[in-house]
Amino acid sequence: MSMIPMFRKELEQESVVTHKMLERIPDDKYDWKPHPKSMTIRQLSTHIAELPTWVTMAITTDGLDFATAPYNPPKIDNTKELMNLFEASLKDGLSELKEENEGKLGDPWTLRNGEEVYSTTSKAETIRMALNQITHHRAQLGVFLRLLDIPIPGSYGPSADEMNF
Repeated sequence: MSMIPMFRKELEQESVVTHKMLERIPDDKYDWKPHPKSMTIRQLSTHIAELPTWVTMAITTDGLDFATAPYNPPKIDNTKELMNLFEASLKDGLSELKEENEGKLGDPWTLRNGEEVYSTTSKAETIRMALNQITHHRAQLGVFLRLLDIPIPGSYGPSADEMNF
């Protein structure tokens, strides 16, 4: 089985749940965080919304060096802006999941900060990590929303909010 169709299907399926989770963030909660060491909802949700672009980055580059390309996230101030960012990122990520890129998936991709190499993996493994990060951070957001008493959607079946537990 080719990996590109599998990654495409997974990104499309996960985007449905991610969309449902992101759209529930109230505009007045973007600076909230549950603990001093936690990200704010703004930081976390922006990261989630941008993660599909890592698919494109993995396929079209040989790596990311934070020393030469520091991360400067866009400033999101409301859920409408967040949803626009997510939809643009999703479109971007899906754009490179095409059959002609299958041959690139075994090529190496390196994450570094100058001379410090964090990891060198295949482009396919980098895409897998990005998809896992979406799920991981979406779960974090679910905890944030739960702590704010905001009903959360189910991910792989109904949530407690949808089952009247």
